[in-house]
Amino acid sequence: MFKKTALSAALAAATLVPFAQAQAADYVIDTDGQHAFIQFKISHLGFSYILGSLEEFSGEFSYDPENPAASSASLDVDVASLTTNHAERDKHIKSDDFLDVAEYPSASFTSTGFEPTGDGEGVLTGELTLHGETNTIEMPVTLLGEGDDPWGNYRAGFEGSATLTLADYGIDMSSFPEAMHELELYVTFEGIRQ
Repeated sequence: MFKKTALSAALAAATLVPFAQAQAADYVIDTDGQHAFIQFKISHLGFSYILGSLEEFSGEFSYDPENPAASSASLDVDVASLTTNHAERDKHIKSDDFLDVAEYPSASFTSTGFEPTGDGEGVLTGELTLHGETNTIEMPVTLLGEGDDPWGNYRAGFEGSATLTLADYGIDMSSFPEAMHELELYVTFEGIRQ
């Protein structure tokens, strides 16, 4: 259910892990504390929007502010956890008309590179697998903040977004208006340094 430009991740995350150097710190995304979200927006027939989220996922990232190019991320998503707060619509989206969660119950994102574009900003590139199809996506991401929390942990938080063309993932939207052929993906998360 996602588009391809520049948010899995991830969607994407969304999530940042070292490629070549061991200096980057490893973080686990804090889903237990509900400090991570994967959300999406898609047009409804060109009249309004359907907003939804994927509730069950896990992931990790690596991030070194001294060497941001070494950042990386990975994310695994339970596609059946999708909700738009409308049970009948959710059932249809999860059916073989669209996501076919019986056949493709999970989605994943694995980064392949990170290019810094400014202070605390960059473009995360990676492989997004959804509905049995894998495509390279680029997701601009922004560091929201990092530091000690009140419970003795060190945290870092990011957000990112991407636009996914559903046909790239084998999801046939040809009978719907063109406005529904793409989906906006937004991820935000805190990670706890390990």
